[in-house]
Amino acid sequence: MLEVARYEGERRLVVAGAITAAACFYGAMFVALTPSFTNVDLDAILESYPDQLVVGFGIESLNSLAGLLSVELYQFGWVLVLGLYLAYTTASLVAGGIESGRLDTLLAAPVSRARVVAETFASILVPILAVNAVTPVVIYVGGRLIDDPVNTQNLIALHILAVPYLLCCAAVGLAFSVFLPNERLAQRGAVGVLVMAFLVRTLLTGTDYAVVERLTPMHYFDPSAILLDGVYDLGGAAVLLVVTTVLVVASQLRFRRMDIT
Repeated sequence: MLEVARYEGERRLVVAGAITAAACFYGAMFVALTPSFTNVDLDAILESYPDQLVVGFGIESLNSLAGLLSVELYQFGWVLVLGLYLAYTTASLVAGGIESGRLDTLLAAPVSRARVVAETFASILVPILAVNAVTPVVIYVGGRLIDDPVNTQNLIALHILAVPYLLCCAAVGLAFSVFLPNERLAQRGAVGVLVMAFLVRTLLTGTDYAVVERLTPMHYFDPSAILLDGVYDLGGAAVLLVVTTVLVVASQLRFRRMDIT
């Protein structure tokens, strides 16, 4: 059972380690920089920013470690960079496997196409879980060392609620992987859609057209609200998981009908 998931998961261990190390280093960098901002009123500087920029990026305060991390590490690192990376990676799962001939070899074994898609997608949990398990430990310890601790409960909740969001981004890439004819197009399509979604969310939040940004995955995962206000959008997480399931099932149905010879 789950041989495909285990095999694909083991192939992602090195990447998972690299992503986790990079995220920890990036987070630790802001922890180390926070004391140097003690005599700088960053919130006063923030008031000079355009209102839409502040609202769109969910910037509430920069005069604390939690405020800096919510913007610099989570809004950009988790919501944008990590989401794009996972979509880009999963966009090659099927399309890249077909082009390299790897799927031909795999399907020669007694395993269904639907199972191949599901278990290959499940392997993406390795980097997702690794980065969300280790990074909060570094942030917690760093906050204690500089005497500016981040609320532990909110920090844990943020990294738990990040999992459905990142899975949804990965599912977008998977869908492009089976619905577009080659790997390069699938990767470009997945990244393009998520970049557009990020821009829509940033530009329309708080405007008369805010209803449109409800169609983006970013609407259902707000790191600033979680980390600074303790607002946990469990309904949003459920929406992301439902969308993920729909995209994976649609990808399975599409892959079952594909001619890969």
